[in-house]
Amino acid sequence: MSPIEHLRNDHAALTILRRDLHAHPELGFEEHRTVEVITRELAALGVEHHSGIGKTGVVGVIRGETAGSGRSIGLRADMDALPMHEENDFAHVSRFKGRMHGCGHDGHTTMLLGAARYLSRTRRFDGTVYLIFQPGEEGFAGGKAMVDDGLFERFPADQIYALHNWPGLPPGQIAVRPGPMMAAADRIEIHIEGRGGHGAHPHLSVDPVLVAGHIITAAQSIVARNVSPIDTAVVSLCAMHAGNLGAMSVIPRDARLVGTVRTFRPSTQDFIERRLNELVHAIAAAFGATAMLKYERVYPATINSEREAEFAAGVADALVGSENVVRDLEPSMGSEDFSFMLQRKPGAYARLGQGGAEGGCFLHNTRYDFNDEVIPVGAGYLAALAEAAMPLQR
Repeated sequence: MSPIEHLRNDHAALTILRRDLHAHPELGFEEHRTVEVITRELAALGVEHHSGIGKTGVVGVIRGETAGSGRSIGLRADMDALPMHEENDFAHVSRFKGRMHGCGHDGHTTMLLGAARYLSRTRRFDGTVYLIFQPGEEGFAGGKAMVDDGLFERFPADQIYALHNWPGLPPGQIAVRPGPMMAAADRIEIHIEGRGGHGAHPHLSVDPVLVAGHIITAAQSIVARNVSPIDTAVVSLCAMHAGNLGAMSVIPRDARLVGTVRTFRPSTQDFIERRLNELVHAIAAAFGATAMLKYERVYPATINSEREAEFAAGVADALVGSENVVRDLEPSMGSEDFSFMLQRKPGAYARLGQGGAEGGCFLHNTRYDFNDEVIPVGAGYLAALAEAAMPLQR
């Protein structure tokens, strides 16, 4: 019996668990109830577990029928929700305003608990599985927090894998590829200092709004005219603050711009930071103002190692059939802090199709919900990765 078929017997119970997590979303590093649910489930399975890693992270440890090989694998699921208001009307809707599982981390946590059920019962592998329940993926760098807190010193996985739902693929399909899967995410903030004045006498001021407009326009030239057309990058200035909407004739003293840069290659990331600095200072100086750029590297790019990505695709072929495995899915310009773990260990980040995008309900949408029908597939795939990576020697 395959892991998927085995876990179909747990489907109803896992669905109840997933919907309970959905109704009780918790933000990054505040996942205390979620941790209680996880540790209770692991304890009921007799699985050794450790809490408080990277603040609210949990690691479960399952040893195989034998462990003589000394091999080990890490399987990671993120736990946190988003600071957004849910607009669904089903029974398991979020009970908290301003908190929602809008990215499916409730489903990811449930699938890893499903894999724990299967692996703890069968133990048909030679080695050790580390179940990594990670906090704070949504902008808190919880993956980095766990790594910095000694994750791989205490639980030295040889390789590591993560599975994220993807509404853009049909339910049950699995996508994985070598190389880039998600982009690096950088935050930029530009502070422009001018000289305030009366809107009727602009010649007596240095208008930071005008400077901001020229910087916004010039920033778009970086990707269009400075980055190779066969490379991929995004520069988006997404917010601007200057002056007071109630003061129509007051030229403000300063202006601020906030945005993001997305890249796959470190050399492109370095170049864009340098080029932005040059443009910001030069444009401001040309208008008699000054400007400072704060460039913060938030998440590195999520890069799958070649051998492990091919291995993960092969496991998917055997489990769901090659016709349901996508090996050439385009990388996303979104970001993922599983990248911090992949910087330390070889591994792969895969996507699990769940459908829904055709109806306009993608990730981070106020009407998003995880598709419970794919729970056995995702849980079975995680379990199959462990069995295939550490086969029993008969």
